[in-house]
Amino acid sequence: MSLLHQIGLTFIGSVGHVTARHLLEHFGSAEAVFKANLKQLREIPGVGPIIAGQIKNTDALVQAAKQLHFIEKHQVQVLFYTDSSYPYRLRNCADAPVLLYYKGTADLNHPRVISVVGSRKATAYGRMLCAELAENLAAYDVLIVSGLAYGIDVAAHKESLLQQIPTVGVLAHGLDRIYPAVHQPVAHKMVLHGGLLTEFPLNTIPDKENFPKRNRIIAGIADATIVVEATEKGGALITAELANSYNRDVYAFPGRTTDACSQGCNFLIKTNRAGLINHARDLVYQLGWEPVKPRQQLQQLQLPVNLSTDEGKIVEILKDSAMAIDKLAIQSGIQQSKLTMHLLNLEMRGILTSLPGKTYQLI
Repeated sequence: MSLLHQIGLTFIGSVGHVTARHLLEHFGSAEAVFKANLKQLREIPGVGPIIAGQIKNTDALVQAAKQLHFIEKHQVQVLFYTDSSYPYRLRNCADAPVLLYYKGTADLNHPRVISVVGSRKATAYGRMLCAELAENLAAYDVLIVSGLAYGIDVAAHKESLLQQIPTVGVLAHGLDRIYPAVHQPVAHKMVLHGGLLTEFPLNTIPDKENFPKRNRIIAGIADATIVVEATEKGGALITAELANSYNRDVYAFPGRTTDACSQGCNFLIKTNRAGLINHARDLVYQLGWEPVKPRQQLQQLQLPVNLSTDEGKIVEILKDSAMAIDKLAIQSGIQQSKLTMHLLNLEMRGILTSLPGKTYQLI
């Protein structure tokens, strides 16, 4: 396959992704599209004399050559939609990009992929949810995707990196820049432990119309989209709608009715556009996931540093196995009334879970 012609196909202004796929299905390759004559081109559904003429009289290959120089210099991967490395979940979407530019180490066909989206003006509540979500998904060998924007997006990326979860940022511009520029340090870490992905070529600036296009990739590349915080209008709700249109799962964290940044989440839940989740375990239950990392590693990743003395003692005792509250009170030496409050607090924070018979176990 000619990479030059594959890239060139995306530079024919009148040829969108759907038309490009029709052309490829008919001619078999991007190179064959450029070599076809006018009569052959006009026979393709959706390709009339104007588009056929533009295909035959285009400087697309000249522009593609410039892209190739950048790609080779910066070791960028080009993922054509017929390639096995192209994200198969995204390929199943009718409006999927015919070509993607990717720089990173993460497998875009990872067995478990979720997208995390939300408000650009994240609150402390939203950032806390991102932290808890990443912390509790660390044992499930998941890839977390977001858009590297302000607010919830960058919080999801940062928390993923903190928990050693691979994370991919989908960009609304070319790989020759990072927007917002303040996120360059995060983006650099993501290339080493995740990646940066875009359909936009070199020299594409982050124009307003590029963000909805970016959002369809975020929605289409994942098994499920998680809305952490969202206002009544914005990109997060657009991404959720796109995910629903692709028949993907959508989940949202609820918030107080008076919180502006939770209005979008509450609306999605109220209108059955998203399932309600309060914790990562709700998500893994809905998706039917089981932990894949050793329990010892899970505990090392999950144990927070801000435990009280009594809470630390409880967690230390529960490291080896589940335990009934009576036995836990004896071993910890904590008065049972205080122990009950500590256990409730630890459960609310997603550190442990209660089992039948007043037994408790670390998550």
